[in-house]
Amino acid sequence: MEPIKSNDSSGMDEFGYTQTLDRSIGKFASFAAGVSYISILTGVFQLFYFGFSMAGPAYAWSWPIVFVGQLMVALCFAELAGRYPVAGSVYNWAKRLSSGTPSWLAGWLLMLSSIMALGSVALALQITLPQLWSGFQFVGDGTGPFDFAMNGVVLATIMITISTLINAFGVKLMTRINSIGVFVELIAAVLLILALGWHVVRGPEVFFDTAGFGEGHDLGFFGVFLIGAMASGYVMYGFDTASSLGEETKDPKKTAPKAIIRAVTASFLLGGLILLFGILAAPDLTDPKVGAADGGLQHIVLGVLGGPFGKAFLVCIVVAVVVCTLAVHAAAIRMMFAMARDNNLPFSRQLSKVDPVRRTPTVAAIVIGVLAVIPLLINVMQPAIFTILSSISIVLIYLSYLLVTVPLLRKRFLKKWPIADAPGSESGFSLGKWGLPVNLLAVLWGAAMTINLIWPRQEIYNSVPPFEWYLQWGGVIFVAAVTVGGALLYRLKIRHQTGILAEHAANVAAHPSSGAEPQPAASGAGGEGATAA
Repeated sequence: MEPIKSNDSSGMDEFGYTQTLDRSIGKFASFAAGVSYISILTGVFQLFYFGFSMAGPAYAWSWPIVFVGQLMVALCFAELAGRYPVAGSVYNWAKRLSSGTPSWLAGWLLMLSSIMALGSVALALQITLPQLWSGFQFVGDGTGPFDFAMNGVVLATIMITISTLINAFGVKLMTRINSIGVFVELIAAVLLILALGWHVVRGPEVFFDTAGFGEGHDLGFFGVFLIGAMASGYVMYGFDTASSLGEETKDPKKTAPKAIIRAVTASFLLGGLILLFGILAAPDLTDPKVGAADGGLQHIVLGVLGGPFGKAFLVCIVVAVVVCTLAVHAAAIRMMFAMARDNNLPFSRQLSKVDPVRRTPTVAAIVIGVLAVIPLLINVMQPAIFTILSSISIVLIYLSYLLVTVPLLRKRFLKKWPIADAPGSESGFSLGKWGLPVNLLAVLWGAAMTINLIWPRQEIYNSVPPFEWYLQWGGVIFVAAVTVGGALLYRLKIRHQTGILAEHAANVAAHPSSGAEPQPAASGAGGEGATAA
């Protein structure tokens, strides 16, 4: 079938959709979206204490290891982004690579993980703001057993509310704030690297010394290193955001792939140098505050650079947390919108509604914001709230990534990928002969990290009393529940109504080389009852 050309010049008719979102994002804003989701200043400063407390200075070796693995995934995603720069990218990629249930689960798991990640990222304000000014500790004085977690929930809820308002107002405002924030973050990162490098007090031999970490563990240092490596694994993801905003990006087939690769590479270089010089410049690596949640890398920066300069860098970290929250929220909104316009969620018609003036999914923005606060409230009395929420959200993300890289690898083995370009629809990026080995490494890496992340370790899921088996296995139980529950929801209900909603469907037929499965448009109040249009 040849596509029936519509009046829409955006290119969305190639994928069966009409252009409803505001296409206004430029090259830097696209790059900034990926960088701000990864957000090295947020992730590195939020979780440095955890990695260091588990494996000491040598935990920094996990940073390049995680980068190499995630780069393999990013390269696969760049190839897909060069062909399908559509909102909710992981879901839309999976939809074109595999059957209904796995592709729906890819979107479902990533949407849930983004909602949880939104809360865990906003919680990072608790690690920085009270160190800037004690007045930000609204609950208690910070010494009570629940002061830290409860105050973190208060700050995170305020941040999520602000993010909801900004994202609901429109993508132009969000990307403008995001781009300014990322510019500040990048400049701050470079200046911080130079400042820490100037104050180095020890040599690199510290990275080759286990410093007694791992003694008494069944697997020795390797065992604690696997745990500490999660601090790096928690940071370097979300680069697909650049493609998830593809419908709102100018020339997305060329812009999105470059943005994905540049985002993960820039984050690796800057984050790695901050880790390197932060450890080398620390006044005292035996200081217990270095491995404590209320100390960490922030404590090192304040100790090395002193009051005014140290505080100035902490302000930049707060800026990074703010723009990271905005980016995670934006990605979650696009995933919910993408699934809803395919009538693949309950209340799809409402969730896919686009404001006619601001041209953004306002309802989805508000719903995501409300849902993100719920996990915070459930864990409000849990002192280990950071590691629990982070761990579960990242497991879901790695699983959703596997639901893209595995079927992509299968298509490569079957010689069905890459597909031939349609006339006037060239791919913006190709791995060429490197596609198969890169894809294979991406799958092996994703599987290994998923197992490492979900393993029911007490240090992650039940690090403080009371010690109960169901808490330690909480990650496995929750991930199994949302996966099996989601699959049942799809099989029993959603799949019977799936189909592009009439208000989002383009008046075209899918071109066979686009890889898109023609879907009927859905009609009916409330997004129920798909019928062929």
